[in-house]
Amino acid sequence: MKLYNGPQIIVGLVIFLAIFTYPFWSGAGKAAPVPKPQPVPKSVATQCVADTAYMRTSHMTLLNHWRDEVVRDGDRLYESANGKTFNMSLSNTCFQCHTSKVKFCDQCHNYLAVAPFCWDCHLVPKEKK
Repeated sequence: MKLYNGPQIIVGLVIFLAIFTYPFWSGAGKAAPVPKPQPVPKSVATQCVADTAYMRTSHMTLLNHWRDEVVRDGDRLYESANGKTFNMSLSNTCFQCHTSKVKFCDQCHNYLAVAPFCWDCHLVPKEKK
């Protein structure tokens, strides 16, 4: 079997493979470091509505529960595990301590590529500088 224009075809295939695979071999061994979100620590209250571990993993569940309680039942008071009572309000409770949405919420949400629907209804609070 004779390959017409064989050298040109082989050179073309090599160039095609080099260009097609460039994104894979050019980044080999150079993985970008994993960004570490650094939420702003609490500033006003000495205690959150729940412990930090629970809030890191389940704050979305808590906020959904709060939304349902407030909107459907009109109940605005939340009693924490230690018996302290809080107003079930993202704006008036959570953002009293976590004053920066950009530095607190967005860092983790962007890192995890999640788009919570909180801001579909709530206004983004203005940051105090």
